Amino acid sequence: MDILWFIPLHGDSKYLGTSKGARAIDYNYVRQVAQAADTLGFQGVLLPTGKACEDAWVTASSLIPVTKNLKFLVAIRPGLMSPTLAARMASTFDRLSDGRLLVNVVTGGDPHELAGDGVFLDHTERYEQTDEFLTVWRELTQGKTVDFEGKHLKITEGEVLLPALQKPYPPLYFGGSSPAALQIAADHVDYYLTWGEPPVEVAKKIAAVRALADERGTTVKFGIRLHIIVRETNDEAWEAANKLISYLDDETIEEAQRILARYDSVGQRRMSELHKGDRSALEISPNLWSGIGLVRGGAGTALVGDPQTVADRIQEYADLGIESFILSGYPHLEESYRVAELLFPLLPVNSQRGGEAVSKIKADGEFVAYNKFLKI
Repeated sequence: MDILWFIPLHGDSKYLGTSKGARAIDYNYVRQVAQAADTLGFQGVLLPTGKACEDAWVTASSLIPVTKNLKFLVAIRPGLMSPTLAARMASTFDRLSDGRLLVNVVTGGDPHELAGDGVFLDHTERYEQTDEFLTVWRELTQGKTVDFEGKHLKITEGEVLLPALQKPYPPLYFGGSSPAALQIAADHVDYYLTWGEPPVEVAKKIAAVRALADERGTTVKFGIRLHIIVRETNDEAWEAANKLISYLDDETIEEAQRILARYDSVGQRRMSELHKGDRSALEISPNLWSGIGLVRGGAGTALVGDPQTVADRIQEYADLGIESFILSGYPHLEESYRVAELLFPLLPVNSQRGGEAVSKIKADGEFVAYNKFLKI
């Protein structure tokens, strides 16, 4: 399995819904998280997109020279940029990073935020535009000259003169739960992403996308976006989960849910339905906890438990067909070490580090050497 980490471009914290324990995002902190992920053996990092975030492309570009193997999952936004510009950006990044770009296709799900960016298409129209965008983008990145006229896009003699290193193009990741989104996945992308719903619901999504892909003669892989709260014991893990939301009050939850209710995203609605704004029953599936979704949009669930328990739950998703796991935890610097040290030895990690955290291997070796020196 591929395991990626998360760069918190919208801020980081020890707690949700409060300024207590909050960390401002600056370049030094972002670099620390990226270099930790690189050293520990995560295959890549997701950089989020949106008006609350630092720009993902600028940030990812700044991290190329301070990392060695880390890949960067960066968003292209149909509606906010032309497919030609997006293809040129992707090609340049891939060349300058020596083939370390992954592309996250984000259609957008908040009409209010999209209006602020000048996008006034409804849900159906946005996915129509995404379909046209990816049709053009994929041809451009394969070195073709493109003439295209659709409902939303018109391109005349579009070209990318300097091709990306990865062939046929940097891998495309895409998430969405509506019927239109599933069709986009089957038609265009390499990885279909889901947020962390219970395994039975994830299995239904995978089956639906596979069926559509089979009809089209395409192949789609699958990924999942999850938070992780792992500790040496189950009790410690659940204590950490409860501590993460210990400063949340009802008013903060109500305001967050009011804002999230304006989204026309089917995936966001499914996330919100998992907890319904009620903090009294947040374990929605064994060890799958929806507390983060009380105040956070997008990925709102976490796997909680001791290392073997969490590894077993991850393996349950892998058994369904999930190959790419995009993980995160609060705060992201410390939790990257916990996840790598506690979980990597228990999982079949696809990593240039050989599947184990380098820091753990090195620490174990130094511990053994020190004991031999003391003749213990």
